[in-house]
Amino acid sequence: MTLAIFDLDGTLLSGDSDYNWGQFLVEKGLVDVELYKEANDRFFEQYQAGTLDIFEYLAFSLKPLTRFSKAERDALHAEFMDLKVRPMMQEEATKLLKFHKDQGHFLLLITATNQFVTGPIADELGMDHIIAPVPEVIDDEYTGNIVGVPSFQAGKVTRLNDWLKETGHSMEGSYFYSDSRNDLPLLELVDHPIAVDADPTLTDIAKERGWPHISLRGNSW
Repeated sequence: MTLAIFDLDGTLLSGDSDYNWGQFLVEKGLVDVELYKEANDRFFEQYQAGTLDIFEYLAFSLKPLTRFSKAERDALHAEFMDLKVRPMMQEEATKLLKFHKDQGHFLLLITATNQFVTGPIADELGMDHIIAPVPEVIDDEYTGNIVGVPSFQAGKVTRLNDWLKETGHSMEGSYFYSDSRNDLPLLELVDHPIAVDADPTLTDIAKERGWPHISLRGNSW
């Protein structure tokens, strides 16, 4: 099956689920509002600039999960989906996913946002599989650590290659859709790299290399 690979934040979603999860915690008063908001904003700026230390960020973003029971986490995520995620879902993204599904393609989501946040989003979008940073869970409790390589920048390629070896899938004819300069290593690997509502750096690279650049934000792709 041909792989149709998608980034999530800023690509299939009109915003960033990771950043909005942080905002959600701030608005609920579940974290130190001033300190957490400052750090969340700072990490988001580093991500946009391509300078994010993914391990530092994951340690920050996973720490609040260590304080909640499974029932509390599930309830919070359900509320987060309603308040933050569904408003970021895009009709044109749904059409694009259907286009690939109708061709018999395998829908693969690869994201740098941890699997607690993104797993339910992938399910709702109808993805066949998700590759995301995996939080460590022991006895149903989050430890604040991660397992294995985070799927960020070149780590997306590492995780994808591991998955290809495990599953026997091929990269022949593969697509990858992304908005971010951080995804250049994977964009360079696929047969059909496609920029989506891209940041200025990726926009320039797409123009130089003749890659398609589409928009899913209310425009027909």
